Amino acid sequence: MESFKAGLYLCATPIGNLEDITLRVIRLFEEAILIAAEDTRKTRKLLTHYNLHKPLVSYHQHNWRQRSGELLAKARLGPVAVVSDAGMPGISDPGSELVQLAAEAQIPVTVLPGPSAAFTALVLSGLATDRFSFEGFLPRQESARRALLEKLALEERTMIFYEAPHRLKQTAEDLQQLGPRRAAVARELTKQFEQVWRGNLSDLPERLEREIPLRGEFVIVVEGKLQERRWPQAEVEKALADLISTGTPLKEASRQLAESSGWQRNELYELGLSLRD
Repeated sequence: MESFKAGLYLCATPIGNLEDITLRVIRLFEEAILIAAEDTRKTRKLLTHYNLHKPLVSYHQHNWRQRSGELLAKARLGPVAVVSDAGMPGISDPGSELVQLAAEAQIPVTVLPGPSAAFTALVLSGLATDRFSFEGFLPRQESARRALLEKLALEERTMIFYEAPHRLKQTAEDLQQLGPRRAAVARELTKQFEQVWRGNLSDLPERLEREIPLRGEFVIVVEGKLQERRWPQAEVEKALADLISTGTPLKEASRQLAESSGWQRNELYELGLSLRD
């Protein structure tokens, strides 16, 4: 059986159900000389559930600069575990900075994989999983949110967002900037009251009012921009000619075809003019 050597170990912890933890993580907790936790109260509950008693220190976004040196010094002496409140540390949680510092100090770093709210929600969403983009929490500043969403409107991969209950309504409204597409919202993943809503993104604000309690942890999964099939020129020419033959003005025919052909209106108009020559 593997014996854990001195070094830094980033450990995935349950995102809801306390049974969703690997045997390897439990064994590391048994051998660790120290556990650095985002919230020591939450981690203590997990340790108590498995009858484990280990020294805990806090390690979060507000104290990582002061705490990092202590953790790295300990990691030279024995296995030091790093955990977030739930899921994998370093993903929208503290951890990535410590890994970089450990690598620079040539201290071994190991990841013990496990639960992930992002991946769990992605699979539950029913949306495409072959290519995806993890966006985490949207910026709180309105101008920064708007600028990011403007860029994401062109994103063709499935997008995964985290959001807090008190900001979910506003985020649902802001996401409308992405345009028409499918989406899914998952709350309380792996817990007793797990809930997953699937539908059109445009319906989300209304559904929040009627069907989705604003309690718990939320993951929003949004479909990427669908690639438009650009019709071959011969196909476009025939469609234009057919519309014009029925009395449809060229300008209107160009507008109608632009919605489905993948061609721009001005391209269609110029093509129509050339057909008249």
